[in-house]
Amino acid sequence: MSAAAYLPFLYQAVLAAGIGAVIIGASHLLGQRAPKNRIKDTAYECGVAGGGLVHARFAVKFYVTALLFILFDIEVIFLIPWTFVYREFLANQIPILLPMLFFLGLLVLGLVYEARKGALDWER
Repeated sequence: MSAAAYLPFLYQAVLAAGIGAVIIGASHLLGQRAPKNRIKDTAYECGVAGGGLVHARFAVKFYVTALLFILFDIEVIFLIPWTFVYREFLANQIPILLPMLFFLGLLVLGLVYEARKGALDWER
């Protein structure tokens, strides 16, 4: 391959680096400066000075529930393509129902396991 074949890639790389440099430079020139007055920069809401932690802590239970949701949501996403190609597999005499039932069985087994472990009990 000749060097001319790589010119579009070189143009794109230079353009991306240039845009990145311009954005960082503009942020540095136009961005906020270090605060000089801490009282002036604190949160203020409805005439009452803010108190307490800025970021409230979440319980670990929240993260476990979120991870379980993501896990089962991603597994359901694997079911969507299967529903579209099911007819094609049947037309070509390819058995697809048993592997998918096995997959769904694993999903149900995982859900039962999580329910028995108490991961789905919010008030625990």
